[in-house]
Amino acid sequence: MLKKENMPECPVATTVQLIGSKWKLLILRDLLTGTKRYNELRKSLPGISQKVLTASLKSMVNDGIVIRTAYPEVPPRVEYSLSELGESMRPVIVVMEQWGNQYKKSLD
Repeated sequence: MLKKENMPECPVATTVQLIGSKWKLLILRDLLTGTKRYNELRKSLPGISQKVLTASLKSMVNDGIVIRTAYPEVPPRVEYSLSELGESMRPVIVVMEQWGNQYKKSLD
């Protein structure tokens, strides 16, 4: 998790630092519908590389936005879900979705 002294002064810049990448936003969007396994996320994000998905998930886990649960099974099973902090992003994503829909309609 980032330390307070390493975060930007501006709260918008802090948010962008945590979830500002295209892929992190789309991972958040997908996890808002519930817990997902790695391959479910990969299939729902066409164009993402394995390296970028792994790095994004690891970063989001380290930042406390996503919870990674590994089950001691054979074959191993790992699931990702939103933490309480990640869930608090729901209103932001919903507003972004609404804005995107309005923008699309304005193009008609």
